[in-house]
Amino acid sequence: MSLAASTPRIPPAPARPRPGLGSGGRSGTLRDPALEPIADKVARGERLSLEDGRVLFTTPDIWTVCQLADQVRRRLHGDAAYYNINRHLNYSNVCALSCKFCEFYRKEADDGAYTRDMEYVRSQARAAVENGATEIHSVGGLHPKLPFSYYTDLCSTIRDTAREMGSDLHVKAFTAVEIVHLAKIAKVYKIDDRQSGIRWVLTKLKEAGLGSLPGGGAEVFDDRVHDEAYKGKIRSDVWLDVHRVAHELGLNSNATILYGHIETFPDRLVHMDMLRRAQDRALARLGYQGEMATGPQHHRANEEGTGGHLGYSGDEGADVPVITLTRPGSVLPERRAASHPSPNSGYFQTIIPLPFFPDGSELEHLPGPAGLENLRTLAVSRLMLDNFPHVKAFWIMQTLPMAQLMLQNGADDLDGTIVWYDITKVNHGAGQGSGGDGVRTHQEVNVWTLQKAIREAGFKPVERDTVYRRVVRDGADGRRWRSE
Repeated sequence: MSLAASTPRIPPAPARPRPGLGSGGRSGTLRDPALEPIADKVARGERLSLEDGRVLFTTPDIWTVCQLADQVRRRLHGDAAYYNINRHLNYSNVCALSCKFCEFYRKEADDGAYTRDMEYVRSQARAAVENGATEIHSVGGLHPKLPFSYYTDLCSTIRDTAREMGSDLHVKAFTAVEIVHLAKIAKVYKIDDRQSGIRWVLTKLKEAGLGSLPGGGAEVFDDRVHDEAYKGKIRSDVWLDVHRVAHELGLNSNATILYGHIETFPDRLVHMDMLRRAQDRALARLGYQGEMATGPQHHRANEEGTGGHLGYSGDEGADVPVITLTRPGSVLPERRAASHPSPNSGYFQTIIPLPFFPDGSELEHLPGPAGLENLRTLAVSRLMLDNFPHVKAFWIMQTLPMAQLMLQNGADDLDGTIVWYDITKVNHGAGQGSGGDGVRTHQEVNVWTLQKAIREAGFKPVERDTVYRRVVRDGADGRRWRSE
Protein backbone atom coordinates (compact mmCIF):
# COMPACT_ATOMS: atom_id res chain seq x y z
CA MET A 1 0.00 0.00 0.00
CA SER A 2 1.34 3.46 -0.87
CA LEU A 3 1.98 5.99 1.82
CA ALA A 4 -0.57 8.34 0.25
CA ALA A 5 -3.24 5.66 0.36
CA SER A 6 -2.46 4.74 3.94
CA THR A 7 -2.44 8.31 5.27
CA PRO A 8 -5.59 8.77 7.35
CA ARG A 9 -7.88 11.72 6.79
CA ILE A 10 -7.72 14.50 9.35
CA PRO A 11 -10.42 13.87 11.97
CA PRO A 12 -12.95 16.63 12.70
CA ALA A 13 -11.23 17.43 16.00
CA PRO A 14 -7.55 17.40 17.02
CA ALA A 15 -6.13 14.80 19.36
CA ARG A 16 -5.64 17.42 22.07
CA PRO A 17 -8.86 19.37 22.63
CA ARG A 18 -8.36 23.10 23.00
CA PRO A 19 -10.44 26.26 22.66
CA GLY A 20 -10.69 28.37 19.53
CA LEU A 21 -11.82 28.14 15.92
CA GLY A 22 -9.03 25.71 15.16
CA SER A 23 -10.64 23.02 17.29
CA GLY A 24 -12.21 21.48 14.23
CA GLY A 25 -15.60 23.12 14.18
CA ARG A 26 -18.68 23.21 16.32
CA SER A 27 -20.82 20.24 17.12
CA GLY A 28 -23.12 19.54 14.21
CA THR A 29 -21.16 21.65 11.71
CA LEU A 30 -20.78 19.87 8.38
CA ARG A 31 -17.38 19.80 6.73
CA ASP A 32 -17.12 21.09 3.19
CA PRO A 33 -16.35 18.03 1.01
CA ALA A 34 -14.18 20.27 -1.20
CA LEU A 35 -11.69 20.49 1.68
CA GLU A 36 -11.15 16.72 1.91
CA PRO A 37 -8.47 16.45 -0.80
CA ILE A 38 -6.76 19.53 0.64
CA ALA A 39 -6.80 17.93 4.09
CA ASP A 40 -5.16 14.84 2.59
CA LYS A 41 -2.41 16.99 1.05
CA VAL A 42 -1.80 18.75 4.35
CA ALA A 43 -1.58 15.42 6.17
CA ARG A 44 0.98 14.20 3.62
CA GLY A 45 2.94 17.46 3.64
CA GLU A 46 2.28 18.17 -0.03
CA ARG A 47 2.34 21.63 -1.56
CA LEU A 48 -1.08 23.17 -2.14
CA SER A 49 -2.02 24.56 -5.55
CA LEU A 50 -3.54 27.93 -6.36
CA GLU A 51 -6.84 26.15 -6.92
CA ASP A 52 -6.54 24.67 -3.42
CA GLY A 53 -5.99 28.20 -2.17
CA ARG A 54 -9.12 29.39 -3.94
CA VAL A 55 -11.12 26.73 -2.12
CA LEU A 56 -9.58 27.76 1.21
CA PHE A 57 -10.57 31.39 0.61
CA THR A 58 -14.12 30.68 -0.54
CA THR A 59 -15.30 27.70 1.49
CA PRO A 60 -17.93 28.47 4.15
CA ASP A 61 -16.16 25.94 6.38
CA ILE A 62 -13.64 28.31 7.94
CA TRP A 63 -13.46 26.01 10.96
CA THR A 64 -11.68 23.30 8.97
CA VAL A 65 -9.42 25.82 7.22
CA CYS A 66 -8.26 27.04 10.63
CA GLN A 67 -7.85 23.48 11.91
CA LEU A 68 -5.60 22.61 8.97
CA ALA A 69 -3.48 25.71 9.54
CA ASP A 70 -3.18 24.81 13.22
CA GLN A 71 -2.09 21.29 12.28
CA VAL A 72 0.79 22.72 10.24
CA ARG A 73 1.65 25.28 12.91
CA ARG A 74 1.88 22.60 15.62
CA ARG A 75 3.85 20.31 13.34
CA LEU A 76 6.45 23.05 12.92
CA HIS A 77 6.55 24.59 16.39
CA GLY A 78 4.68 22.38 18.83
CA ASP A 79 3.43 24.45 21.76
CA ALA A 80 6.02 27.23 21.33
CA ALA A 81 4.87 30.78 20.57
CA TYR A 82 7.43 33.49 20.01
CA TYR A 83 7.80 37.11 21.06
CA ASN A 84 10.66 39.55 21.31
CA ILE A 85 11.59 42.72 23.17
CA ASN A 86 11.94 45.34 20.48
CA ARG A 87 11.59 49.01 19.78
CA HIS A 88 10.38 50.70 16.60
CA LEU A 89 12.08 53.80 15.25
CA ASN A 90 10.36 55.62 12.39
CA TYR A 91 13.11 58.01 11.35
CA SER A 92 10.95 60.22 9.10
CA ASN A 93 7.40 60.40 7.82
CA VAL A 94 8.35 62.69 4.93
CA CYS A 95 7.78 60.79 1.70
CA ALA A 96 8.04 61.50 -2.00
CA LEU A 97 5.18 59.05 -2.66
CA SER A 98 1.47 59.55 -2.01
CA CYS A 99 0.07 56.02 -1.79
CA LYS A 100 -3.72 56.01 -1.51
CA PHE A 101 -3.81 53.49 1.34
CA CYS A 102 -1.21 55.32 3.49
CA GLU A 103 -2.08 57.62 6.39
CA PHE A 104 1.55 57.79 7.55
CA TYR A 105 3.21 59.96 4.92
CA ARG A 106 3.61 63.75 5.04
CA LYS A 107 5.17 66.28 2.70
CA GLU A 108 7.95 68.46 4.09
CA ALA A 109 5.70 71.49 4.61
CA ASP A 110 2.82 69.53 6.17
CA ASP A 111 1.89 69.79 9.82
CA GLY A 112 3.27 66.84 11.72
CA ALA A 113 6.15 66.16 9.32
CA TYR A 114 9.29 65.02 11.13
CA THR A 115 12.81 63.75 10.50
CA ARG A 116 14.86 62.44 13.43
CA ASP A 117 18.45 63.55 13.96
CA MET A 118 21.24 61.27 15.16
CA GLU A 119 20.91 62.48 18.75
CA TYR A 120 17.33 61.27 18.74
CA VAL A 121 18.42 57.96 17.18
CA ARG A 122 21.11 57.65 19.87
CA SER A 123 18.55 58.28 22.61
CA GLN A 124 16.27 55.58 21.21
CA ALA A 125 19.14 53.09 21.05
CA ARG A 126 20.01 53.85 24.68
CA ALA A 127 16.38 53.46 25.74
CA ALA A 128 16.18 50.16 23.88
CA VAL A 129 19.26 48.76 25.61
CA GLU A 130 18.13 50.03 29.02
CA ASN A 131 14.84 48.21 28.57
CA GLY A 132 16.50 44.96 27.53
CA ALA A 133 15.53 45.11 23.85
CA THR A 134 17.23 42.77 21.41
CA GLU A 135 16.11 44.62 18.28
CA ILE A 136 15.44 48.05 16.82
CA HIS A 137 13.13 48.03 13.82
CA SER A 138 13.55 51.20 11.76
CA VAL A 139 11.64 52.25 8.64
CA GLY A 140 10.41 55.56 7.24
CA GLY A 141 9.19 57.48 4.24
CA LEU A 142 11.15 58.12 1.05
CA HIS A 143 12.62 61.45 2.06
CA PRO A 144 13.55 63.40 -1.09
CA LYS A 145 16.47 65.34 0.45
CA LEU A 146 18.29 63.16 2.99
CA PRO A 147 21.71 62.00 1.74
CA PHE A 148 22.70 58.33 1.64
CA SER A 149 25.10 58.95 4.52
CA TYR A 150 22.10 59.60 6.79
CA TYR A 151 21.07 55.95 6.51
CA THR A 152 24.50 54.46 7.12
CA ASP A 153 24.85 56.86 10.07
CA LEU A 154 21.52 55.67 11.41
CA CYS A 155 22.68 52.03 11.38
CA SER A 156 26.11 52.73 12.82
CA THR A 157 24.71 55.05 15.51
CA ILE A 158 22.36 52.34 16.75
CA ARG A 159 25.06 49.67 16.58
CA ASP A 160 27.81 51.73 18.23
CA THR A 161 25.57 53.16 20.96
CA ALA A 162 24.42 49.68 21.88
CA ARG A 163 27.97 48.30 21.87
CA GLU A 164 29.11 51.08 24.20
CA MET A 165 26.46 49.82 26.60
CA GLY A 166 27.50 46.19 26.19
CA SER A 167 24.60 45.10 23.99
CA ASP A 168 24.47 43.37 20.62
CA LEU A 169 21.30 45.19 19.55
CA HIS A 170 20.08 43.93 16.17
CA VAL A 171 19.27 46.52 13.51
CA LYS A 172 16.35 45.47 11.32
CA ALA A 173 15.74 48.34 8.94
CA PHE A 174 14.57 49.61 5.56
CA THR A 175 11.93 48.04 3.38
CA ALA A 176 12.72 47.06 -0.19
CA VAL A 177 11.07 50.30 -1.31
CA GLU A 178 13.49 52.28 0.84
CA ILE A 179 16.49 50.29 -0.41
CA VAL A 180 15.68 51.20 -4.02
CA HIS A 181 15.22 54.84 -2.99
CA LEU A 182 18.64 54.77 -1.32
CA ALA A 183 20.22 53.33 -4.47
CA LYS A 184 18.72 56.20 -6.45
CA ILE A 185 19.89 58.96 -4.11
CA ALA A 186 23.35 57.33 -4.01
CA LYS A 187 23.26 57.38 -7.83
CA VAL A 188 24.06 53.68 -8.17
CA TYR A 189 20.66 52.49 -9.42
CA LYS A 190 20.53 51.45 -13.06
CA ILE A 191 17.36 50.26 -14.76
CA ASP A 192 19.26 47.74 -16.89
CA ASP A 193 21.35 46.48 -13.94
CA ARG A 194 19.39 47.28 -10.81
CA GLN A 195 20.77 44.39 -8.76
CA SER A 196 24.30 45.81 -8.76
CA GLY A 197 23.10 49.10 -7.26
CA ILE A 198 20.94 47.27 -4.73
CA ARG A 199 23.93 45.11 -3.80
CA TRP A 200 26.13 48.20 -3.31
CA VAL A 201 23.57 49.80 -0.99
CA LEU A 202 22.95 46.66 1.07
CA THR A 203 26.69 46.02 1.38
CA LYS A 204 27.30 49.54 2.71
CA LEU A 205 24.37 49.28 5.12
CA LYS A 206 25.51 45.87 6.33
CA GLU A 207 28.99 47.26 6.99
CA ALA A 208 27.36 50.05 9.00
CA GLY A 209 25.40 47.60 11.15
CA LEU A 210 22.30 46.47 9.27
CA GLY A 211 21.36 42.98 10.42
CA SER A 212 18.22 42.07 8.45
CA LEU A 213 15.37 43.47 6.37
CA PRO A 214 11.72 43.85 7.41
CA GLY A 215 9.03 42.73 5.00
CA GLY A 216 7.15 45.96 4.35
CA GLY A 217 6.43 47.50 0.99
CA ALA A 218 5.28 44.27 -0.65
CA GLU A 219 1.58 45.25 -0.43
CA VAL A 220 0.02 42.94 -3.09
CA PHE A 221 2.00 41.75 -6.11
CA ASP A 222 -0.45 42.74 -8.83
CA ASP A 223 0.05 45.44 -11.47
CA ARG A 224 -3.62 46.47 -11.53
CA VAL A 225 -3.71 46.94 -7.77
CA HIS A 226 -0.30 48.58 -7.87
CA ASP A 227 -1.31 51.18 -10.45
CA GLU A 228 -4.55 52.06 -8.68
CA ALA A 229 -3.49 52.06 -5.02
CA TYR A 230 0.23 52.86 -4.89
CA LYS A 231 1.43 53.96 -8.30
CA GLY A 232 5.08 55.04 -8.23
CA LYS A 233 6.07 52.38 -5.72
CA ILE A 234 8.35 49.57 -6.87
CA ARG A 235 6.65 46.59 -8.47
CA SER A 236 6.89 42.96 -7.44
CA ASP A 237 9.95 42.10 -9.56
CA VAL A 238 12.00 44.90 -7.99
CA TRP A 239 10.79 44.09 -4.45
CA LEU A 240 11.81 40.47 -4.96
CA ASP A 241 15.17 41.55 -6.42
CA VAL A 242 15.97 43.48 -3.23
CA HIS A 243 15.25 40.48 -1.04
CA ARG A 244 17.09 38.13 -3.38
CA VAL A 245 20.24 40.25 -3.15
CA ALA A 246 19.83 40.58 0.63
CA HIS A 247 19.63 36.79 0.90
CA GLU A 248 22.74 36.39 -1.24
CA LEU A 249 24.55 38.72 1.17
CA GLY A 250 23.50 36.55 4.11
CA LEU A 251 20.77 38.87 5.38
CA ASN A 252 17.53 37.25 6.47
CA SER A 253 14.30 39.07 5.73
CA ASN A 254 10.56 38.98 6.30
CA ALA A 255 7.65 39.35 3.88
CA THR A 256 4.23 40.94 4.16
CA ILE A 257 0.93 41.00 2.34
CA LEU A 258 -1.43 43.97 2.72
CA TYR A 259 -4.96 42.69 2.12
CA GLY A 260 -8.55 43.86 2.38
CA HIS A 261 -8.57 46.84 0.00
CA ILE A 262 -9.00 46.63 -3.80
CA GLU A 263 -7.29 43.28 -4.33
CA THR A 264 -9.08 39.97 -4.95
CA PHE A 265 -8.58 36.49 -3.50
CA PRO A 266 -6.68 35.39 -6.65
CA ASP A 267 -4.40 38.42 -6.21
CA ARG A 268 -3.58 37.29 -2.67
CA LEU A 269 -2.85 33.76 -3.85
CA VAL A 270 -0.56 34.89 -6.67
CA HIS A 271 1.28 37.06 -4.14
CA MET A 272 1.77 34.05 -1.86
CA ASP A 273 2.89 31.87 -4.75
CA MET A 274 5.49 34.42 -5.86
CA LEU A 275 6.87 34.55 -2.32
CA ARG A 276 6.87 30.76 -2.12
CA ARG A 277 8.86 30.48 -5.35
CA ALA A 278 11.33 33.12 -4.18
CA GLN A 279 11.84 31.16 -0.96
CA ASP A 280 12.40 27.97 -2.96
CA ARG A 281 15.25 29.73 -4.75
CA ALA A 282 16.72 31.04 -1.48
CA LEU A 283 16.65 27.59 0.10
CA ALA A 284 18.09 25.98 -3.04
CA ARG A 285 21.01 28.41 -2.84
CA LEU A 286 21.60 27.17 0.72
CA GLY A 287 21.63 23.57 -0.48
CA TYR A 288 18.04 22.49 0.12
CA GLN A 289 15.78 21.17 -2.59
CA GLY A 290 12.07 21.62 -3.09
CA GLU A 291 9.50 23.03 -0.73
CA MET A 292 9.74 22.81 3.01
CA ALA A 293 8.81 19.25 3.89
CA THR A 294 6.32 19.11 6.72
CA GLY A 295 4.69 15.76 6.15
CA PRO A 296 5.66 12.58 7.98
CA GLN A 297 6.69 10.85 4.77
CA HIS A 298 9.27 13.55 4.06
CA HIS A 299 10.94 12.95 7.39
CA ARG A 300 11.04 9.22 6.74
CA ALA A 301 12.39 9.73 3.22
CA ASN A 302 15.06 12.05 4.54
CA GLU A 303 16.20 9.51 7.09
CA GLU A 304 16.68 7.09 4.22
CA GLY A 305 18.86 9.64 2.45
CA THR A 306 16.50 10.07 -0.49
CA GLY A 307 15.25 13.58 0.26
CA GLY A 308 16.68 17.04 0.00
CA HIS A 309 14.24 19.06 2.04
CA LEU A 310 14.02 21.53 4.86
CA GLY A 311 11.66 20.24 7.52
CA TYR A 312 10.64 21.18 11.03
CA SER A 313 9.36 19.16 13.93
CA GLY A 314 8.78 19.80 17.60
CA ASP A 315 10.44 17.60 20.21
CA GLU A 316 8.11 16.70 23.04
CA GLY A 317 9.03 18.69 26.11
CA ALA A 318 11.46 20.99 24.33
CA ASP A 319 11.09 24.72 24.92
CA VAL A 320 12.14 25.45 21.35
CA PRO A 321 11.27 23.18 18.41
CA VAL A 322 14.14 21.33 16.81
CA ILE A 323 14.91 21.81 13.16
CA THR A 324 15.55 18.85 10.91
CA LEU A 325 17.90 19.69 8.07
CA THR A 326 18.68 17.36 5.23
CA ARG A 327 21.01 18.21 2.37
CA PRO A 328 21.10 16.20 -0.85
CA GLY A 329 23.15 13.08 -0.38
CA SER A 330 23.10 13.08 3.40
CA VAL A 331 22.17 9.88 5.20
CA LEU A 332 20.75 11.25 8.43
CA PRO A 333 19.28 14.65 9.12
CA GLU A 334 21.21 17.13 11.24
CA ARG A 335 19.49 18.14 14.47
CA ARG A 336 19.91 21.66 15.77
CA ALA A 337 18.11 23.47 18.58
CA ALA A 338 16.90 26.38 16.50
CA SER A 339 14.04 27.30 14.22
CA HIS A 340 16.11 28.05 11.13
CA PRO A 341 19.01 26.65 9.08
CA SER A 342 21.36 29.12 10.80
CA PRO A 343 21.17 32.72 11.92
CA ASN A 344 21.33 35.12 8.98
CA SER A 345 22.12 32.68 6.21
CA GLY A 346 19.84 34.45 3.76
CA TYR A 347 16.15 33.50 3.36
CA PHE A 348 12.63 34.58 4.32
CA GLN A 349 11.91 33.98 8.00
CA THR A 350 8.32 35.12 8.39
CA ILE A 351 5.16 35.98 6.50
CA ILE A 352 3.19 38.80 8.12
CA PRO A 353 -0.40 39.27 6.87
CA LEU A 354 -1.39 42.91 7.42
CA PRO A 355 -5.02 44.06 7.28
CA PHE A 356 -5.76 47.32 5.47
CA PHE A 357 -7.08 50.14 7.67
CA PRO A 358 -9.05 52.64 5.54
CA ASP A 359 -9.36 55.47 8.08
CA GLY A 360 -7.60 58.65 7.02
CA SER A 361 -6.41 57.34 3.64
CA GLU A 362 -7.71 58.03 0.14
CA LEU A 363 -9.36 54.60 0.26
CA GLU A 364 -11.31 55.30 3.45
CA HIS A 365 -14.56 54.66 1.58
CA LEU A 366 -13.66 50.95 1.65
CA PRO A 367 -14.82 48.88 4.63
CA GLY A 368 -11.53 47.05 5.24
CA PRO A 369 -11.34 43.41 6.39
CA ALA A 370 -13.27 42.13 9.41
CA GLY A 371 -12.21 39.59 12.02
CA LEU A 372 -13.03 36.35 10.22
CA GLU A 373 -11.35 37.55 7.04
CA ASN A 374 -8.24 38.38 9.04
CA LEU A 375 -8.29 34.94 10.60
CA ARG A 376 -8.88 33.16 7.29
CA THR A 377 -6.14 35.09 5.47
CA LEU A 378 -3.61 34.23 8.16
CA ALA A 379 -4.64 30.55 8.12
CA VAL A 380 -4.38 30.41 4.31
CA SER A 381 -0.95 32.06 4.52
CA ARG A 382 0.22 29.28 6.84
CA LEU A 383 -1.09 26.61 4.50
CA MET A 384 0.11 28.08 1.20
CA LEU A 385 3.56 29.29 2.33
CA ASP A 386 4.83 25.84 3.19
CA ASN A 387 8.49 26.90 3.04
CA PHE A 388 8.19 29.87 5.41
CA PRO A 389 9.17 28.81 8.94
CA HIS A 390 7.04 31.41 10.72
CA VAL A 391 3.72 33.22 10.45
CA LYS A 392 3.38 36.38 12.51
CA ALA A 393 0.16 37.73 14.01
CA PHE A 394 1.34 41.34 14.26
CA TRP A 395 -0.63 42.36 17.32
CA ILE A 396 -0.36 46.08 16.57
CA MET A 397 -2.49 45.66 13.45
CA GLN A 398 -4.51 42.60 14.49
CA THR A 399 -5.11 43.61 18.13
CA LEU A 400 -3.77 41.43 20.92
CA PRO A 401 -7.04 39.48 21.48
CA MET A 402 -7.22 38.60 17.78
CA ALA A 403 -3.52 37.69 17.79
CA GLN A 404 -4.23 35.23 20.61
CA LEU A 405 -6.86 33.56 18.46
CA MET A 406 -4.48 33.52 15.52
CA LEU A 407 -1.94 31.59 17.60
CA GLN A 408 -4.52 28.81 17.71
CA ASN A 409 -5.09 28.93 13.98
CA GLY A 410 -1.75 29.13 12.17
CA ALA A 411 0.39 31.85 13.74
CA ASP A 412 3.39 31.14 15.96
CA ASP A 413 4.70 34.68 16.61
CA LEU A 414 3.16 37.85 18.12
CA ASP A 415 6.07 40.24 17.41
CA GLY A 416 7.19 42.26 20.42
CA THR A 417 6.82 45.03 22.96
CA ILE A 418 7.25 47.78 20.28
CA VAL A 419 6.73 51.07 22.30
CA TRP A 420 6.22 53.60 19.45
CA TYR A 421 4.63 52.73 16.12
CA ASP A 422 3.62 55.53 13.78
CA ILE A 423 2.64 53.58 10.66
CA THR A 424 -0.89 52.79 11.86
CA LYS A 425 -3.00 54.70 14.32
CA VAL A 426 -5.26 51.93 15.57
CA ASN A 427 -6.50 52.68 19.08
CA HIS A 428 -5.76 49.52 21.04
CA GLY A 429 -5.86 51.29 24.38
CA ALA A 430 -2.27 50.20 24.97
CA GLY A 431 -0.50 53.21 26.36
CA GLN A 432 -0.60 56.95 25.93
CA GLY A 433 1.35 59.64 24.18
CA SER A 434 1.64 61.09 20.73
CA GLY A 435 3.84 60.91 17.69
CA GLY A 436 5.06 63.76 15.55
CA ASP A 437 1.56 64.53 14.28
CA GLY A 438 -0.14 64.65 17.65
CA VAL A 439 -1.93 61.32 17.18
CA ARG A 440 -1.68 58.55 19.76
CA THR A 441 1.10 56.24 18.60
CA HIS A 442 2.31 54.82 21.92
CA GLN A 443 1.36 51.21 21.37
CA GLU A 444 3.33 49.25 23.92
CA VAL A 445 2.83 46.07 25.87
CA ASN A 446 5.17 44.66 28.47
CA VAL A 447 6.70 41.20 28.50
CA TRP A 448 4.32 39.98 31.19
CA THR A 449 1.33 40.90 29.01
CA LEU A 450 2.74 39.10 25.96
CA GLN A 451 3.56 36.00 27.99
CA LYS A 452 0.11 36.04 29.59
CA ALA A 453 -1.55 36.35 26.17
CA ILE A 454 0.46 33.39 24.87
CA ARG A 455 -0.32 31.22 27.90
CA GLU A 456 -4.02 32.10 27.76
CA ALA A 457 -4.01 30.91 24.15
CA GLY A 458 -2.61 27.55 25.30
CA PHE A 459 1.04 27.90 24.31
CA LYS A 460 4.48 28.23 25.88
CA PRO A 461 6.04 31.70 25.50
CA VAL A 462 9.53 31.68 24.00
CA GLU A 463 11.52 34.90 23.81
CA ARG A 464 13.45 35.06 20.55
CA ASP A 465 15.95 37.40 18.95
CA THR A 466 15.44 38.77 15.44
CA VAL A 467 16.67 35.59 13.74
CA TYR A 468 14.63 33.33 16.01
CA ARG A 469 17.33 32.14 18.38
CA ARG A 470 16.14 31.68 21.93
CA VAL A 471 17.03 34.55 24.27
CA VAL A 472 18.35 33.84 27.76
CA ARG A 473 18.24 36.65 30.32
CA ASP A 474 21.02 37.13 32.89
CA GLY A 475 21.02 39.24 36.05
CA ALA A 476 18.28 40.35 38.38
CA ASP A 477 16.99 43.13 36.10
CA GLY A 478 17.01 40.96 32.98
CA ARG A 479 18.68 43.63 30.86
CA ARG A 480 21.66 41.44 30.03
CA TRP A 481 20.83 38.79 27.50
CA ARG A 482 22.37 36.28 25.14
CA SER A 483 21.13 34.21 22.22
CA GLU A 484 21.30 30.43 22.18
